[in-house]
Amino acid sequence: MEKFIVSRDDSIFEGWPDVVLCNSGRMICVFSECEGHCDRKNARITYVTSDNRGRFWSKKRYITEKAVCSGLHGPFYNCARISKLSDGRIVIICDLIKGENENVVEETEIHLWFSADEGETWEGPVATPAHGIVPERLFELKSGRWLLAAHHRHSETGRLSEFVWYSDDKGKTWSERICLASDTRYDLCEVGLVETEPNVVVGFLRENSLRGLDCFKAISRDGGETWEGVCNVPIPGCHRPTVGFLQDGRLLMTYRYIQGGCPGNGTIMQNIQGALLPPETLLLTERHQQWARIFPLDYDRNANADLGYTGWVQFADGEIYIVNYIVDDAPKAQIRGYSLRPEELYIEN
Repeated sequence: MEKFIVSRDDSIFEGWPDVVLCNSGRMICVFSECEGHCDRKNARITYVTSDNRGRFWSKKRYITEKAVCSGLHGPFYNCARISKLSDGRIVIICDLIKGENENVVEETEIHLWFSADEGETWEGPVATPAHGIVPERLFELKSGRWLLAAHHRHSETGRLSEFVWYSDDKGKTWSERICLASDTRYDLCEVGLVETEPNVVVGFLRENSLRGLDCFKAISRDGGETWEGVCNVPIPGCHRPTVGFLQDGRLLMTYRYIQGGCPGNGTIMQNIQGALLPPETLLLTERHQQWARIFPLDYDRNANADLGYTGWVQFADGEIYIVNYIVDDAPKAQIRGYSLRPEELYIEN
């Protein structure tokens, strides 16, 4: 595995990246600048591009202006994701924290930006009726339906719960809010969506109690209108799962590993990992029926380690490129890239 600097600016915290592969082969990596993980002063949505498979990246460009706020009190744009639509357009989605409490639903909004020229220009922000934080990438089904997912605390249980909205007219109108996953035992959030067959969608979920619990999943068999679950997935300590199919049909998940327990003299977020899941297990609902191959990606040596929001793409020749934020040898967080090939993860006998 090779490592690359996607962006490092020691004057600012750079975090929570995602990446998309455009039709031309250009990659666009979107992330946030701010003063710190819990200080969103000067926060703005930032992006860089690479036309040589992530070996070198452009200077930073900006989608939004710097936020004038302090701490976690809004308004500020929080966590951007990026994806490619079937018509070739690139879309960025991001949550806007408007007030003093991100858990107050009315103090959040979800906005979209679109580019038809691979990131040279952008149209937006385009408001949506969705409320919540840390949205999943705008996800397009084979049918053309768009799914927009985000989480917030359930009004009845107080637990973090994941919700979804769908649009069948490319964002002109949206459905009412649908509960994707909620459970009185767990704090469920930051879903990663994958379509296993037409209109069958699996949502892999972070559990946010910091107890090192499993990844969970919920399943929809009608294009996101109703969901069943939640079910355990045998991937412990899984935060912010980013999922998609590799060319060989296996599902790749990249995620932050949280072991749980007391942070002690440091943090409990030092590692990012990946997992390979065979497609025949994705719709199984019992933990003992499923399996995965889990592998390490990076380790944060810093005493104030902070890392683990990832995005990844796969090139036509099989190369996988992952982006992640990490402190490690920097005074503040930086964006790092990783290049590897499928045979580095698994060799058939």
